[in-house]
Amino acid sequence: MSKPKDQWSPRLWEGSDSVGWLRLLARNRFAVGFPYWYIAGIVSGMSVAHTVLRWVQHGLYGDRVARTPVPLHPVFVVGHWRTGTTLLHELLILDRQFGYPDTYACLDPNHPLLTEHLFKTYGRWLLPDRRPMDNMAAGWDRPQEDEFALCLLGQPSPYADIAFPNRPAVYPGSLDLSGLTPSQLRAWKRAFRRFVQLRTFRDPRRLVLKSPPHTARIPVLLDLFPDARFVHVVRDPYTVFPSTVNLWKSLGRKHGLQTPRDDGLTREKVFREFRVIYDRLEEARPLIPAGRFHELRYEELVKDPVGEVRKVYAGVGLDGFEAARPALQEYVQRTAGYETNKYQLPEADRDEVARRWGDVVRRYGYE
Repeated sequence: MSKPKDQWSPRLWEGSDSVGWLRLLARNRFAVGFPYWYIAGIVSGMSVAHTVLRWVQHGLYGDRVARTPVPLHPVFVVGHWRTGTTLLHELLILDRQFGYPDTYACLDPNHPLLTEHLFKTYGRWLLPDRRPMDNMAAGWDRPQEDEFALCLLGQPSPYADIAFPNRPAVYPGSLDLSGLTPSQLRAWKRAFRRFVQLRTFRDPRRLVLKSPPHTARIPVLLDLFPDARFVHVVRDPYTVFPSTVNLWKSLGRKHGLQTPRDDGLTREKVFREFRVIYDRLEEARPLIPAGRFHELRYEELVKDPVGEVRKVYAGVGLDGFEAARPALQEYVQRTAGYETNKYQLPEADRDEVARRWGDVVRRYGYE
């Protein structure tokens, strides 16, 4: 597949509020590279505007959002990065019974009720047509990871590392929330529940949420949403490793505030976080009620998308598959020519994957 054309797009941090932005800078000792100072200046100004608009939105809608019930708990699409979670998310939300957080809600999370219509009508040019890491379609209306919203709202997140790719983790332990203090964890829960309430206030349909970090947070998610459903996608770890390294490098180049160095930090990050995700997932399995968890392989999903989605509905107790089938079949026909990126894994990396992830490789039959 040819490399996608590099298109201009706003930096991720332009959706931050002022408190979260200043905290991110301070935790990284304001280590903004000289060529990126102008970006930091733009983000600083925009962060103040976002904060003011958030106060306005809270004044107009805050009480109603806080009283919004979430009668149908979310369906969480979980799995390591680059395992096909985006594909499954897009397939599930073809069913009109489901809502989802779109790119605008996740990249500008401070005041969507005030400005969503404006940006979606007149600001389509601000986003590229395709995602830089895999050439999948992008746009304000496309489904997006709620983890971006939490990060831009100032909550501890591994995605904060994208800003300063040459520095250590900004929030160690934020992937599985184990590194948060009790007060930070309470704040994270409030922020996440309010995000879900805000989306439910905007659209009362049952939410389908997709964020790879949630794979390591299932006990906390069950505490917030006891009737949640979880759909886990797994993919060959020998493919996941180079694809995830490429993902983080791509995001660092596109959204970083320093010129990334290829000094091994990214590779080690991928090796470490893979272990966290799959170790926490195994620990959480006994906590999930029967009929609320389903697992599928990426390779089977791309081979038979409609059949695998049917199994998802049955596996987590969802109704309405037959009504969604025509939209699924149309999507499959429309995207029939799409090809995934291909990676050549050096023998040394393959040996390291086998050594450090061997139990996961065997567990899912990828020897």
